[in-house]
Amino acid sequence: MPAPIELLWAFVGLILTITGTFLPAFVANPSIIWDHQNLQMQPLGVTYQVGAVLLIGCIGGKNAAILSQIAYLVLGLTLLPVFTQGGGLAYLQQPTFGYLLGFIPGAWICGWLAFKVKLRLESLAFSSLCGLISVHLVGLSYLTIAFWLKLTNLKSLSLEDAILKYSVYPLPGQLAIVCAVTVIAFFLRRIMSC
Repeated sequence: MPAPIELLWAFVGLILTITGTFLPAFVANPSIIWDHQNLQMQPLGVTYQVGAVLLIGCIGGKNAAILSQIAYLVLGLTLLPVFTQGGGLAYLQQPTFGYLLGFIPGAWICGWLAFKVKLRLESLAFSSLCGLISVHLVGLSYLTIAFWLKLTNLKSLSLEDAILKYSVYPLPGQLAIVCAVTVIAFFLRRIMSC
């Protein structure tokens, strides 16, 4: 992919990540089929932030994905309150900061794998899952190290409770987002290749 196109995708990824940080994810409940005549929305308990990270990897590739996430972290740590609870260097003490750090390898791995094999739903799903696993591995590592060194503000949570709160409980919602990212990326890449 030419460098100007990668920079464009990196910018799109940055905007999507910032926007996704503040948009809660919902899924439609098909109750219209059963007994009600209305469409109900069920919250997934997460935002679209991780979905934006994975989507830009699947569409823009590894370079655009990693650039967008580095820019996101730099903006959040130095200039703008683009993180969920603000920004600035004090955010390094947040228990979720490790997951934000995980966006960098997660985006790169997702983007690298997404363009490694022929375009298929299965390959995009696999690349997105690998990206999500990378985010969680870095997040869990940071959380554990910061807990033992007493660098984070866990507000009387044990390490086990923090792991449940920040990794286990969000996982089902994030897996639903991975499904959506896979389908969206598949169709967008098919359209772009025409």
